[in-house]
Amino acid sequence: MKRLLLLVLGLLCTENVISQQITKNELLFLTPLWKGDRFSDGRPKVPDAILKRMKLVTLEEAWAVLKGENFKHQYDDNWQTINPDSVLVGRALTASFIPGRPDIHLAIDERGHTKDGRVKSQNSWPIDMLVKGDVYVVNQFGAHEDGPTIGDNLANSIYVKSGNGIVYDGAVRDINGLKEIGSFTSFFRSYHPSHHLTSPGKEINTTLVGINQPTKIGNAAVLPGDVVLGRDGGVIFIPPHLAEKVVKTSEVVRLRDMFGHQRLREQKYTPGQIDSRWSDAIEKDFSQWLNDRIDQLPVPKEQIQELLKTRTW
Repeated sequence: MKRLLLLVLGLLCTENVISQQITKNELLFLTPLWKGDRFSDGRPKVPDAILKRMKLVTLEEAWAVLKGENFKHQYDDNWQTINPDSVLVGRALTASFIPGRPDIHLAIDERGHTKDGRVKSQNSWPIDMLVKGDVYVVNQFGAHEDGPTIGDNLANSIYVKSGNGIVYDGAVRDINGLKEIGSFTSFFRSYHPSHHLTSPGKEINTTLVGINQPTKIGNAAVLPGDVVLGRDGGVIFIPPHLAEKVVKTSEVVRLRDMFGHQRLREQKYTPGQIDSRWSDAIEKDFSQWLNDRIDQLPVPKEQIQELLKTRTW
């Protein structure tokens, strides 16, 4: 508890945190289970190959693996979407906003501009940090009227930098313009034609309080570097150290389903045989089926070869 309190106070108050961005040391501290590559700021960098394979993973498959590992608060749904038939996959870069508070807002503005040389509005700062393969994940506290910080201009910048869309817990604007961005697969709470107000001395509706810090998206806990999987109206945030396990588990399930469905259509086995624990004869048939189709299946050949090595049938 003492360590957590010091972390929160440090993130909000110390000069070591420039413009609300978490320090590399704190990010390393919060993600000790990740043993792979990292970005220069400490954010876990799940390999591109895993992200590519993640696009075929279903929410059910990912959820089952995370639940089995006791990660029970990684999923949220009831989203509106752009390109709803597409799949969103990438590494989370997080931003957290609170309802506008002038004193905090002006202090953050001053520090951000003088320390980093930034002169743009706060909502553009996290976007400047995006790289290919990122997903911009924003806790916008469900803000609706006068809350949208993302319209078609910032969306185009997000897409150019990341090649991805957003998970945005709030309202967006310029919805027609967003839809014109070809592959801007995005999840958001609502639409409103207004825009956020951040004019010193006038009205401030949103204030940026965290970049690449742990945040809350709906009912899900999100850390920077989590693998975002958005599809079918839901979004799940996969801890980096579990991403490969999620992918491999999904691939095994996918192959077994393909085999089982084909054999059912051929009426070689009954539904009862396929739905229950497979007999040794069925397992042997499955191994042969994998070997015969190793170049045609929707799983990398080397992964099927690895799977076959572990089988005794």
